[in-house]
Amino acid sequence: MNHETTIIDLIRHGEPEGGPMFRGTKNDPLSELGWRQMNAVIDPAEHWDVVLSSPMERCIQFGETVAERLRVPLHSDDRLREIGFGEWEGLTVEQIQTRYGKERLARFWADAELNTPPGGERLSHFQVRVEAAWQEWTEGLAGQRVLLVGHGGVVRVVVGHIMGIPRERVLSAIQVPYACRSRVRLDRSDHGSLSCLLSHG
Repeated sequence: MNHETTIIDLIRHGEPEGGPMFRGTKNDPLSELGWRQMNAVIDPAEHWDVVLSSPMERCIQFGETVAERLRVPLHSDDRLREIGFGEWEGLTVEQIQTRYGKERLARFWADAELNTPPGGERLSHFQVRVEAAWQEWTEGLAGQRVLLVGHGGVVRVVVGHIMGIPRERVLSAIQVPYACRSRVRLDRSDHGSLSCLLSHG
């Protein structure tokens, strides 16, 4: 019987320069604190066969350092960018509440699909591109150990997909702080495919 196991470690980037905000497509690099956060969740003895990353600086720079140290391939995929927040990009929670009202932000967290930020990317579109990238890469890298360096939204979509979390809850049902780490196991055999979340946080 054929049996193939793929292990994928998903790590959200650490804190970028400028601190917490709705960053989206804003391309800030990691701060000194962000680098420390990322290095703290990686054991130097760990090994991956390949590193996969968002092209945004706060992700790809760390992915490059890991790939170079381990001498493994690094792949970047534009579909793994963070969701676009439109007019909210670069604003803190407090600034959004002041400019748009507390209820507006609360409605976004309750159902991001029906309450897209002005000029922002629809959650359904974001999910489609992230899930397409996930499907393609997990098939192409089957049987390997993979490190995926991404964003809070990307981690939420992937974990939500595996756990069957409803679309309207996917961004608010899962806590993903800076440098949060999750591990997913994918098993494929003659009997079919099984995806499970091994650890999170």
